[in-house]
Amino acid sequence: MNTFPVSISLSSYGADLVRERGQASFIELLAKAGATRIELREELLTGEDPASFSQAVQQHDLECLYSSPMELWDAGQSRPNPQLLPTLQRAQAFGAKWLKVSLGYFTEHCDMRQLAACLEQQSVRLLVENDQTSQGGRIEPMQRFFDSVEQLQAPVSMTFDIGNWQWQDQSASTAARLLGRHVTYVHCKGVARRPDGKLIATPPTATDLQSWQQLMGHMPHGLPRAVEYPLQGNDLTWLTRQHVQVLSRLSHTQQELSYV
Repeated sequence: MNTFPVSISLSSYGADLVRERGQASFIELLAKAGATRIELREELLTGEDPASFSQAVQQHDLECLYSSPMELWDAGQSRPNPQLLPTLQRAQAFGAKWLKVSLGYFTEHCDMRQLAACLEQQSVRLLVENDQTSQGGRIEPMQRFFDSVEQLQAPVSMTFDIGNWQWQDQSASTAARLLGRHVTYVHCKGVARRPDGKLIATPPTATDLQSWQQLMGHMPHGLPRAVEYPLQGNDLTWLTRQHVQVLSRLSHTQQELSYV
């Protein structure tokens, strides 16, 4: 049976633990667990050396994606966020092939040609993710942005976060149908509502896995998919391996999937 590449967002291990240990300490764990890609989180950096991190990622035969909380478009501005270029350069220093950001405040006045010109000079590819905000977590602005990307043939693709749509009461299935052709990376997370009403990310149920498989049917076959839900336990290598194995089989028939 074929399997597909799995990424681990280091936020899955909890902010406190990741900051305490440092993100480089998870490289060997991910390699042993069978992951293909490590998603480095800018908001959890504590002093990691980019050159050493990049070397360690290469030595363990992993890909690296750099995730930044920055928004591509600031409110009321037509030019891309001035932090885009230095963030692309920082991602490259860490050995990343991709930079993931949020959309921000995209309008018809945003200068997409300037964005395309900036990106064409960079080796790091840009991914734009649907986040949990009203400006960057709804289908309509993402559609308008990627229509413009398509018209200009700009080197930008989408990170489709399956769970984030719920924060803005958006339909993930509608989003997949309308945006699926732009997707090159998927964030997987279950979502539950706490007694106080707050939505939180959760590991998947069997129903979640079925739903994710159906959503991926609207996207390019076999694309990388990431764990972005809590991975907590005494043996993190074993636990990570179990979830890597489950996600690596998505896109096959449900009978071939087993939930951990």
